[in-house]
Amino acid sequence: MIEWLDELDKIFFILINIELANPVTDFIMPIITSDYVLRITYALAMLALLWKGNARLRWMVLFSAIAMILADQISSNILKDVFQRPRPCQIMSDLNLLVNCGQGFSMPSSHAANSFAQAAFFASLFTKSRWYLIIVAFLVSISRVFVGVHYPGDILAGMMLGVVVGLIVTAFFIIFERKVLSRAVPDRNS
Repeated sequence: MIEWLDELDKIFFILINIELANPVTDFIMPIITSDYVLRITYALAMLALLWKGNARLRWMVLFSAIAMILADQISSNILKDVFQRPRPCQIMSDLNLLVNCGQGFSMPSSHAANSFAQAAFFASLFTKSRWYLIIVAFLVSISRVFVGVHYPGDILAGMMLGVVVGLIVTAFFIIFERKVLSRAVPDRNS
């Protein structure tokens, strides 16, 4: 069963990384997946919430950071060592590699875990923005396959981890909001 899933994962990797590759995705996906771009975008969004937001939004920034740190550390420092799956770019010679391959393991994708932790957290609290957040998280995640550093299964595992972490942090934020913020800040619009 595991061998069958691994072969299916490789088939989908080839479909996305090679068959769907084109000049547009070859240009856009390395930008979408760039750690530099993602960190700056996240930092600017959080700074905007800190600057323009009310007390509730400022606390959300802290909980958002907790979700990001948890998803990142669980994926990078625990699960990758458990699975020890090589990246496709480390073992395949015929692929469309658009970024540095990296030395670490592949499963789960930290980009997917981090982006879906943020998407799950904020989508739970801002339901009108839910689809935008999910689409952005999906694009960040699937970009990892397009650039050649993750299998689709790595993305799926990272997505599931991120959603679980994001929802757990959301639950803690809601408890915090009810127990602490409701007493400290009676007017949520201040």
